[in-house]
Amino acid sequence: MKKLLLTLLSLSILITGGSSVMAKDFEQPFKQGILNPYNKYFTGTTYLERLSENDDIWHSSIANVTFEKGARTNWHKHSGGQILLVTAGEGRYQEQGKEIQILKPGDVVRIAPDVIHWHGAAPDSMFSHISIETNLPDNSTTWLEPVTDKEYK
Repeated sequence: MKKLLLTLLSLSILITGGSSVMAKDFEQPFKQGILNPYNKYFTGTTYLERLSENDDIWHSSIANVTFEKGARTNWHKHSGGQILLVTAGEGRYQEQGKEIQILKPGDVVRIAPDVIHWHGAAPDSMFSHISIETNLPDNSTTWLEPVTDKEYK
C-alpha cells in the first residue's frame, strides 16, 4: 500500500510540475477542492476533490478529502470497504470498539467492508487523505450518528 501512495504522490509531482498545492497555508499534493457536498455527515468543514470517478473499467472512485482542524466524519460504514492514503497533516481514525489511531502522511488505512468507523483531522491540525472506494458499483456508504466530542477526544 505504501508503494501505491508513493506512486500517487509521484504522479502528482509530475502533473503539478514538482510543486505541492497550498490551501490556506496547508501543503498537500492534490487540490483542496470544493466545499464537500456531504458535509451534513461531518462535524466541521471538509473539502472534496474528485480525482477519478467510478467507471466500468476500474470499478473504483478516488478523491482527495481535506479536513479543517477538528473536522471529522460521522460514524459510518462502506458495504464494499475503503482505503485511505494519508497525504498531509495529522488525522485520527477509529473503528467502533477499538482505540483511536493517530494518522500521519504515508499511513495507509484499509477498512474492511461493513466496519463501522470514523476519520478526520486532529484537533490542532488540518488533515488530508486520498479516499479509495473499493468494490464498486456495489459499495454503498451508510451514514450513522455524529462522533461526539467525548468520543473524539
